[in-house]
Amino acid sequence: MPHRPAPPLNESAALSLAADNRQLRSQLQELLKQAHNNQRIMQRYHSLNLKLIGSNSLAELLDAIFGDLQTSSSLDMVTLMVLDTEYELRRVLTSLNIDLALFPNFLLRKSLANLPADFFALRKPELRAFSTKRHSLFFPNGSQPASVAIMPLYRKQQLIGYLNFGSRDPHRFVGDVATDFIEEQAAIIAICLENVVNQERLKHFGLTDPLTGIHNRRYLESRLQEEIRRTQRQQSPLSCLYIDIDHFKQINDRFGHQHGDDILREVAARIKSELRLSDAFGRFGGEEFIVLLIDTPPTGAQNVAERIRDGIANKSFSLGTGQTCSVTVSIGVATLTTPQQSQTLGVIAQDFIGRADLALYRAKNDGRNRIVSID
Repeated sequence: MPHRPAPPLNESAALSLAADNRQLRSQLQELLKQAHNNQRIMQRYHSLNLKLIGSNSLAELLDAIFGDLQTSSSLDMVTLMVLDTEYELRRVLTSLNIDLALFPNFLLRKSLANLPADFFALRKPELRAFSTKRHSLFFPNGSQPASVAIMPLYRKQQLIGYLNFGSRDPHRFVGDVATDFIEEQAAIIAICLENVVNQERLKHFGLTDPLTGIHNRRYLESRLQEEIRRTQRQQSPLSCLYIDIDHFKQINDRFGHQHGDDILREVAARIKSELRLSDAFGRFGGEEFIVLLIDTPPTGAQNVAERIRDGIANKSFSLGTGQTCSVTVSIGVATLTTPQQSQTLGVIAQDFIGRADLALYRAKNDGRNRIVSID
């Protein structure tokens, strides 16, 4: 049979078809818009993950979490709680001059005992309305989100902490929301956290004297150049104490090297007890110690040196065998006020330490157990 053309549409059918086409085009436009938006979101999270993974220090990682992650996820609050049972991580970070006050939402906890018991068995994110009784420890800085996502962080089957999201939208985190994405984010952050913490530990060990637990010469030389730069910028005084234990060879010969090591540790502890957290202190070699007193003029440096000298000389050292040993130190003091910009940092540092060393030499020659300052 010959093909018959379709009968022409009446006006009503044509209008209906046109309306259907407009609706389909609108739906396609909406789907295309959503696809572009999803692509932008995926690109943003891909960039975020690259930044997290590329973090070379704890400070970089925390900046990415509390800055980039919070912004890209449109979160009102982000906190990171990490278990630090022996305060080992806190000591490492303090020794590396990482100021934890800059990261108030980084929560180091010696114990998680105050958390509700079921959090210890949590394997999946908890999504629910904020409860003061249940969630206040995760958001301790006066924050009161409307809904929260609490994500446990595990490494090698061990709970290491929690990544916590807060939103002022009560419907943002509810029980029926898919959690695959935030679980993946938490897993990435757990790996990155372990990585940067290990890096910080390696830095700490590389800059720490293994006998006394204080900084070593390598750290002091690096820190000294940093402080000289600060002095140049701010025109603030920097003082150096060069400390040497008097007659230490005789102490070793009389009591043995093991007790000599005990005395080195105790001298280091007594010196440290007289210093501020902002000051730099380390073992420069043998029985010699260096203290850098930040923003401290000669009179202030003299006062600190006298407290150190007195704290060592006026309390005998117990050797653990019923024996005691009297120990004294000699201290050379030098102050840097206006380092010349034309000189290299290395030259300035060498001259500065050299002046403190010369002052120490004079203190030794003048009879030991004394302080000499040099201009």
